Amino acid sequence: MNEEILNLQPAAVWAQFRELLGIPRPSGKEGKVTEFVRAFGESLGLHTIVDEVGNVIIRKPATPGMENRMGVVLQGHLDMVPQKNSGIPHQFDTDPIRARIDGEWVKATDTTLGADNGMGVAAAMAVLASGSLRHGPVEGLFTVDEESGMTGAFNLKPGLLEGDILMNLDSEDEGELYVGCAGGTNANIAMAYGQEAVPADYQAFNLIIKGLKGGHSGLDIHLGRGNANKLVFRYLKHAAREHGLRIASYEGGNLRNAIPREAFALVVVAAAQAEALQKCVEKFASVYQSELSVTEPELYFGIEPAARPEYMMEATAQKAITHAIIACPNGVIRMSDTMPGLVETSTNLSIVKISDGKVAIQCLMRSSVDSAREDLGEMIHSAFSLAGADVTFDGSYPGWKPNPASPILNVMKEVYGKHFGRVPEIKAIHAGLECGLLGGVYPHWDMISFGPTIRYPHSPDEKVHIPSVAKFWDFLVKTLENIPEKK
Repeated sequence: MNEEILNLQPAAVWAQFRELLGIPRPSGKEGKVTEFVRAFGESLGLHTIVDEVGNVIIRKPATPGMENRMGVVLQGHLDMVPQKNSGIPHQFDTDPIRARIDGEWVKATDTTLGADNGMGVAAAMAVLASGSLRHGPVEGLFTVDEESGMTGAFNLKPGLLEGDILMNLDSEDEGELYVGCAGGTNANIAMAYGQEAVPADYQAFNLIIKGLKGGHSGLDIHLGRGNANKLVFRYLKHAAREHGLRIASYEGGNLRNAIPREAFALVVVAAAQAEALQKCVEKFASVYQSELSVTEPELYFGIEPAARPEYMMEATAQKAITHAIIACPNGVIRMSDTMPGLVETSTNLSIVKISDGKVAIQCLMRSSVDSAREDLGEMIHSAFSLAGADVTFDGSYPGWKPNPASPILNVMKEVYGKHFGRVPEIKAIHAGLECGLLGGVYPHWDMISFGPTIRYPHSPDEKVHIPSVAKFWDFLVKTLENIPEKK
């Protein structure tokens, strides 16, 4: 299935991407792709390093006549977000991604494609493998676990890289140059609860929401898509009050940086309320479909009979956690005052799990303003502390402050204008690029981020625009030819 992309141009990039499609690389399980990239570098006779966390560094000398140019680090992350449609048997730990061409786009079949950041990795590999490109000293930096914790960037050691300029190849709009990004923090909520025996005259149901688009919790947070956890608990609060619904277990969302697309609740209710409960679901389904008719045309909210469980959540705990989830901030909190159209601060109620006497919830907060992110954390802490839950914060990573005087920015603006007839857009991004962390380890780096056009990352709708890959590659090649000389 993946062979057809070998006919696409630029062949050097698509050939490398095709190889990546066959290598399992979900976040946190990059062993196979780390070994693949290590072997790739060594097969070219290039100096190759694998550090203690699995980051791979490949160093390529300058081509003849370019030895006096500043060194460039081409950087991408090896991992991908493992998301699939409900009922699909794909195993991200073992199965290759099945790609296909759909008009001007390359897509996967019922799973994420891994173009985020596979296209950037493939482009860096193509540069390293080329015998015809002109460039100064080049290093490939391939980091691990970017999507779930930025582990590779957090643990990169100083002194391993020799370059002067970092080109992060992880942006997702061709023709745009990114010079800043948001920082992020995880909020982790935990609570123990008591359980009660389910009465013999209660009936059980599986409550299901699916068909939502989901997407990247930073790049797509402004699109008004439904959050599965928020929608289900909106119903659960109403049904508990009106029909005495009780929660036996719940699972919604599975990745901290993806808007939750699906959620499943096992609920019980007195037999006398069973019919009313089902009609109530139909009512809420109609409401949700009406409210989200444009952003979520495939939304499904339904209920099915289920086997009666032995235990249900204690009533006081259910009320407390339900109210806290309803109160928890979610979505865009504030837009930027200085960059029109850019989200400044947001949060995503990513994961909710309730079972066996334990509640586990995770939110990912993002902001380009550290104090705003801290204030958002206080809101979440307050909501869940009132419910009796423990709230902790971890995984914080800094934002990347724009530098309008960046030398590489000026070079790339000139190169893009000369070759494509217009000035590229200069932007910051409401997502966690690794530049903030990497720049802390190598503070002398001049940094920029760019890439081909990718849509709907972190969801099974992910796709990469074929013509944009060619422009991205041409731009990268021309930029490498025009890197400034060392001072």
